[in-house]
Amino acid sequence: MSTSFERFAGVCAILTGLAGFCYSIAFIVVARTDPELGRLLSGLFLLVGGLLSSPVLVALYHRLRETDDAFALWAMLLGILGAAGSMMHGGYDLANAINPPAGLLTTMLADLPSQANPRGLFTFGLVGVARFVIASLIRRSERFPHSLGVLGYVSTVLLLVLYLGRLIILDPANPVIVVAALLEGFLINPLWYLWIGLVLKR
Repeated sequence: MSTSFERFAGVCAILTGLAGFCYSIAFIVVARTDPELGRLLSGLFLLVGGLLSSPVLVALYHRLRETDDAFALWAMLLGILGAAGSMMHGGYDLANAINPPAGLLTTMLADLPSQANPRGLFTFGLVGVARFVIASLIRRSERFPHSLGVLGYVSTVLLLVLYLGRLIILDPANPVIVVAALLEGFLINPLWYLWIGLVLKR
């Protein structure tokens, strides 16, 4: 892999972390005071974050395949699926925010799982599994700090808690979901991507 692509992926990783942080602000903070603006911005940042994460996954694969090529490839494929799900979910929300469906359909859509990302299957479920595999490979690799792998394990737990919570509990105000969302959205996920970005840029 070329040095220029690694640097590009490093910049994308940092921007992905920022997009994830901005998504959390839009979804959790802005949506409370201005729901329409919150939907618009959260859809936009979800779409952009999914796109930006794709070169990061490719760069991680190229580094981690030295440790275990098959697992690194599997992690990349799962991560790309998660990124695609994020882009589809973000694009779906963005389309509805720009041109909202009218009347009864709006109420029905609010109660239904996203058709592009049901209960966070892609953004939490698949990304969580991919992150676990990546973290495991990082722990075995000499090309990354091993503590980055530990951070990946923490992120995996939070992502899977979010997926299972949204799948089973449903209530977004449940303390389990709220704590996991705040930790992952405002701290762990941005730190994960920022750290990866700095490693790749070096």
